Order: sequence, then C-alpha cells, then structure tokens
Amino acid sequence: MNNTTPIRELTLRGIIIGALITVIFTASNVYLGLKVGLTFSSAIPAAVISMAVLRFFSNSNILENNMVQTQASAAGTLSSVIFILPGLLMIGYWQSFPFWQTLLICSAGGMLGVVFSIPLRHAMVVKSRLPYPEGVAAAEILKAGCNDYVDENDKLQSNQIDSATGEAKDSGFRDILFGGFIAAAVSFATNGLRLLSDGASYWFTQGRAIFQLPIGFSLALLSAGYLIGIASGIAILIGTLIAWGVAIPVISSSLVVPEGVSIGSFAMKLWSSDVRFIGAGTLAIAAIWTLLTLIKPIIEGMKTSLRSLNSNNAGDVIPRTELDLSPKIVLLISVVMFLVLIATFYSFVADSGLSQVTAWGLVIGSVIFAFVIGFLVAAACGYMAGLVGSSASPISGIGIIAITVISLLLLFMGGLNGMLDSEQGTNFATALAIFTTSAVLAIATISNDNLQDLKTGYLVRATPWRQQVALLIGCMVGAAVIAPVLDLLYEAYGFSGAIPRPDMDPNQVLAAPQATLMTTIAKGIFSHKLEWTMIIIGLVIGAVVIVIDLLLAKKGSNLRIPALAVGMGIYLPPAITAPLIIGSVLSWIISSQVKKNAQAENADFATMFKPVERKGALIASGLIVGESLVGVALAVVIVISITNGGSDAPLSITSWLTPIFGESGLIQQLLGLLVFVVICALFIRRVLSAVKTR
Repeated sequence: MNNTTPIRELTLRGIIIGALITVIFTASNVYLGLKVGLTFSSAIPAAVISMAVLRFFSNSNILENNMVQTQASAAGTLSSVIFILPGLLMIGYWQSFPFWQTLLICSAGGMLGVVFSIPLRHAMVVKSRLPYPEGVAAAEILKAGCNDYVDENDKLQSNQIDSATGEAKDSGFRDILFGGFIAAAVSFATNGLRLLSDGASYWFTQGRAIFQLPIGFSLALLSAGYLIGIASGIAILIGTLIAWGVAIPVISSSLVVPEGVSIGSFAMKLWSSDVRFIGAGTLAIAAIWTLLTLIKPIIEGMKTSLRSLNSNNAGDVIPRTELDLSPKIVLLISVVMFLVLIATFYSFVADSGLSQVTAWGLVIGSVIFAFVIGFLVAAACGYMAGLVGSSASPISGIGIIAITVISLLLLFMGGLNGMLDSEQGTNFATALAIFTTSAVLAIATISNDNLQDLKTGYLVRATPWRQQVALLIGCMVGAAVIAPVLDLLYEAYGFSGAIPRPDMDPNQVLAAPQATLMTTIAKGIFSHKLEWTMIIIGLVIGAVVIVIDLLLAKKGSNLRIPALAVGMGIYLPPAITAPLIIGSVLSWIISSQVKKNAQAENADFATMFKPVERKGALIASGLIVGESLVGVALAVVIVISITNGGSDAPLSITSWLTPIFGESGLIQQLLGLLVFVVICALFIRRVLSAVKTR
C-alpha cells in the first residue's frame, strides 16, 4: 500500500446512516418474512439510499457508501430468525418477545456468523470463480451511483457518468423510488383501505378431488420471482403442481368434505396438516445434498484462507484490500459470544423447574450444538450464497435440518431425565429446540450474507476488516430492532396459531409459514405424532428431483430444477407461489426480448442485457421495500387504533364499498387483478427502456 492519505471508509456518519437504514429494512424484512415466508436482500437498496444521502456531503466516496451498504445488509439476513422465533408464541411458551433474550440470541448468532465466515474470504471471494450475483450487482450499483472509484494505487478517481448506460448517476435512485411509490400505493389500497383484493382463487372438484386455480397480487412477491429467474420459477411451479395438482386431489378424493365447510377451507386444512410435510421432506434432503456436495471445496477453502491469515503473523506485507480481522480478534469474539450464548440459554431455562444439573447440562449441550453446527452451516451457506445469491440460499432447509436434529437429541436427553413424561416438559423441550435453532439460523443467515458483502468490497477495493466491523455493528443494530417489531406485528395482526385477542380478523393473521412448519416438526417429534409418511414421500420426491437435476447438468442443459425450489413450491401456499412464478416469467420475457433485439442489431447480448438487468433489479427492490414498509406502517396504525379501543382495520373503506360492490368481494378481486396486470406490463416496459438508452 502506498503512503497516501487513507481514504475515508468506516466513518461515524456512515455508521449512523447505516444504523437508520438497518432499522427500516429489518422492520420491512420481519414483516415480509412473517407474511409470506420470504425476505429480500437489502444490499442493493441500501447502497442506493446511502448514495442518495451521502452525496450531500462533499467528501463522501464509494468506499464510505460501501460500508453503509455492508452494515445495512444485515437487515436482509439477520431478520430471517423470524422463520423460527415466533414458534415460541405459537406453543404458548412466550406471551411476547423478551427484549434482552431476543437481542442476545440474534446478535450473538449474527456476530458468530461474521467471524465464522472470515477464514473463507480468501478462497471463496478472491480466488474463487463463484458468481456472487448480489455481491456483483451491489458493486455495479455503487460504481454506477458514485462519482468516484479507487484505482490500483489506492487513489480516488472521478467518474461522473455510468459507463454501462451513459446515464447520469442518479438514475438508479429514480428506479428505486419508482418501484417503491407504486408498491406503497397498491399496498395501502389493498391492506389499508381494503379497496383491492390481495389475491383470488377458483376452487372446483372432479368427483371428490379438489383443485384450485390461484393467483396472488403481491408486488413484493412478483419482484422476488423476477429476481430468482425462470429456472427457479419453473421448479416452484413443479412443486405447486405436485401439491395442488397431485397430492391434494389424491388425498381429498378419498374423503368427504364436512357439512358446512367450504371445499377451499377443507383443502387448505389438508395442505397444512399433511401435504406441507412433503415439502419439508423435499427441503431437508435438498439441503443435506447441498451440504454434502460442498464438503470438499469448503475444507480446501478454509485451508487456503487460514494460510493467508497466518502470513500476517510472519511479518509479510499484506495489501490493504487483503486485511481481515486478526485471528486473535476472531478468537476473542468467538469466546465472548460463546459465553453470551451460555448466559442467554441459562436465562431461558432458569424458570423451567429443572434441577441445576439438568438445566446446565441442557444449556451446555444446546450451546455446543449451536456453535458446532453453526460453524458448519456458516461454511455451507457462504458457499451457497456464492453459487445462487443470498436471497435464493436454502436458509429454510437449514432450519428444518437444525430443528429436526436438535429435537431428536433433546428427545434422547429428555427420555433419560424423564423430562417428557408431562405435557409441560414436552412443551419446554419444544421451546428449547426452537430457541437453539434460532441461534443456528442467526449464524447461517449472516454468514450467508457476509461473503456476498465481501465480494462487493473486493470489486470496489474496500478494506475487508472494516467491512467485517461494519457488519458486526449491523448485527447489533438489527438485533435490537427485531423484538420490538415482532411485538408490534403480533399485537396488530397475530401469527398463525397465536392470536393475542379473540376478536381479531383471521384474514389478516401473519402466516409465518417457516415458523409454523418448524414448530410443527418439533412438536411432532416430542409427541411421537409427527407425520413421517409425508416426510418420507417428500424425501423420495427430493431425491428424484436431485437425480433429474444431475442428469440435466450432465447433458449440459441450460434448464435446471433446483430441489429446494421444488420444496418451496410444495409447502408455500399457492397464492404466494403464483406471483413468484409470474415474476420469474417476466424475467424470461424481458431476457427473451433483449436477446431478440441483440440478434436484430447484431449486438452482443451480454453487453445489451447488463443495463436491463441492473434496472430490473433496482425497480424490483423498490417494489419489495415499498410494500414491506407500508405493511409495517399500517401495523403501527392498527396497534394505536386497538390500544384506543378502535378497529383492527381503522383505515378500511369496506363499509362504504359494500352498498356499491356487494359483499362477495368479486369487484375488489377484479380491481386487484387489473392493477396487477397493468403493473406487470409497466414493469416490463420500464425495464426494457434501458435498451433504448444505449
């Protein structure tokens, strides 16, 4: 490194801006995850917002913006602990989310995710050919939006125009705002005013077999589908067809719909109690297969990275862009977080009524499990993020494996101590399994994100150890937000199986699909009532899909069928999978049109598609953020209304619309469909406009 004035990177103002963005995006992701079981990657929108704010400061630069983006990206990942944590309310073990326990389990797990992935950086980021789609995209956004870049001599150079599109650097922020305003308006009209329906379904029977033609109108899900692409969309469609075109019709054909129960309600109950476990089995075997295929490269990567770290102690001159947190600091953070987890777990089991010996045995066993499995998961998730991106990584599959293994271990331990002889003991064991899995998921989600951020930093020539510090800060800030937001949403909407007041609207309950599924698995194991038949069917389906995918890969086919996406299609409600599939089709339409234009103009497809891809990602990110933020804002309004004795739908204009539209809701469904179709067309048109700017 040359002796020039150090470039500003990790600054106080950047930390404050990053903290504010983290708070907003953590709240957004918690809401979206509880509603539909999906979270969004916040790296790209965080980078755009950072650039919009820091441009008001004359001495800001691309590296400072990168640090803000790195810190805020924790919001898109750490919030994934809500895939399991609400289960403690579903079983009645918690009545709310204790702030300190939630803060410590999330922050300790998240910080371990950071330090566990540090040894992997050199092999998986610097030397690897892994694509890191979101990390590369975030780097492109920073390069496009900032007016400078860092050259190979560590000097800032001016760069006012986007070399890829020739546009001014504020175009990306306009695209984010475009998507955000549209999604916010539609979400407010749907969930606030109740003017539009959020979906529609047509149920019909063939004999006794029940079928459904569903569609959902969520713009956030549409955007998520666009980002995952057509291959994953096809896989989700296959899973949906397995669940609703095969499993539900076959099961329902041998049953009689009870009198007074609609065929839709009956089919959804069958899906929830039986078919969803097929999806759990498919996800489990897909996650295990992924981990097995990664063992060798993970071990090789760790050896390479550890050799790189040891070179620091040998006195070698290490370039600024290769400096990680020192091994001593990594070890210190690991030890401190281990002790924090022990204290947190002890506070969790202290009121269980168990003897001190049994309680401490469970605490030590649970923490060691979370620590060891978390380290293995960190390596796997970091590699998977490089393959498919953070958003598409199988975090839910990791959670299913973790909750199953820890439940089986506790079942063995509980049997030795007589812990499961009572209903209270069974409930406690379920709660401990959920709490332990929360720590594992916190580790998994952050490690899933950390290498993606380090790839961004590598491309813009950031300092790795400063990025790692920024992400540690992001973990603490994000963890502090999760408990209050969870309490807010619980009081406003309630969760599936956990409603705080009997008079709440059941249609507004947040499904929390992953938490529901993982809690059901743990309860089923401890009560010996888990539907293993359905899980085994799912394992077989997953194995078949894996074999098919391997055959397609061997033949060099461009079409792949990810088993994890098939599993998602089975266990997510069809009203959720439908917009995901539609969004993936939009990505295929746009890509096909660009390819056609490239052929007509005899131009290079990759060059022509690059600005289109960037514009689509920005607009999609805006749609996700806009809908999510409105959901959180409406939650605040609902809580205030209920606290003052008002309705849980204080802004609804349904009572005004009923005399005009009737009570069936058909008009709202048609209006929702019309708006959805128009926005799809508008999305395609605006994204393809990037071709014309060349």
